[in-house]
Amino acid sequence: MDQPRVSARVRKNKGKGAVRKLRKDNVIPAIFYGPQTEPVMLAVDYPELESLIKQGRAENVILDLQMQTDYGTENRKAILKDVLIDPVKDTVLHVDFYEISMDREITVDIPIRLTNTPVGVTDGGVLQQIRRQLTISCLPDKMIDALEMDVSGLAIGDSLHVEDIELPEGINSLDEGHLTIAVVAAPTVVEEEVEEEALEEEEVAEEEVAVSEPGAESAEE
Repeated sequence: MDQPRVSARVRKNKGKGAVRKLRKDNVIPAIFYGPQTEPVMLAVDYPELESLIKQGRAENVILDLQMQTDYGTENRKAILKDVLIDPVKDTVLHVDFYEISMDREITVDIPIRLTNTPVGVTDGGVLQQIRRQLTISCLPDKMIDALEMDVSGLAIGDSLHVEDIELPEGINSLDEGHLTIAVVAAPTVVEEEVEEEALEEEEVAEEEVAVSEPGAESAEE
């Protein structure tokens, strides 16, 4: 499995002032932790981290985290657990590295990607993706970065549920089986147009009746 390398420095200063200074120097504050690891504050060069994220090589991927301490460099295996993004500037503000052990199962959320065009869409239906992530548990070496699902066989009215997924060996879903992932809905535009036309016809008919009623003309004079 490809394991991108990330370099980080242990930082001691904390607080808003220290964090602002890091970001001003193009460095991202981070934290490293795990089930048997005390949290360690880190600093990561922004260009290195941004490159991983933009290339899609950081999500659900085992990272070779090299932490520079006062006593040398420590190599740890980790995954990127959380990324805080500035909603205005679309820049990374903070990241969490979660330590993993290759012989212990981990729990992660993987994106669900629908592939191919359903036959129901060809017939005029609309494909609606209800769930975009699946929570799974597996050993780190079994982890996948995404789950692709072929929806070409879905007709209008058909739906796809968690229980319908055939997961690779060694991966277990933690989501309930009845939850819906995708559905091909019947078209509604045509029905709305028919209803609008029917309503317009009723209004026209009412106007014609009103005009043809006795005394309608004299009332207008």
